[in-house]
Amino acid sequence: MWRKAEVVFVAREKGVTNMPEITISMAAGRTDDQKAGMMRDITQALVKNLGVDADNVVIQINEAPLTHKMKGGKTFVERAAAAKK
Repeated sequence: MWRKAEVVFVAREKGVTNMPEITISMAAGRTDDQKAGMMRDITQALVKNLGVDADNVVIQINEAPLTHKMKGGKTFVERAAAAKK
């Protein structure tokens, strides 16, 4: 597996300096189609607004189970259960 520093070094060696890398952290639960659509839209936004080539855009989604995300002192599972009451 490549480490980020290695990828950046290889990119610079090949003359690629505009290599935006986007990391998205979100709760699990979206479909693969939803996530792919979101990544396509983000890629196009970077192409349009930053003038980079779509092939240089790297997007990674980090998903956390709803039991591993908390807001306001309650996990997302607890918040969903409270909302149903």
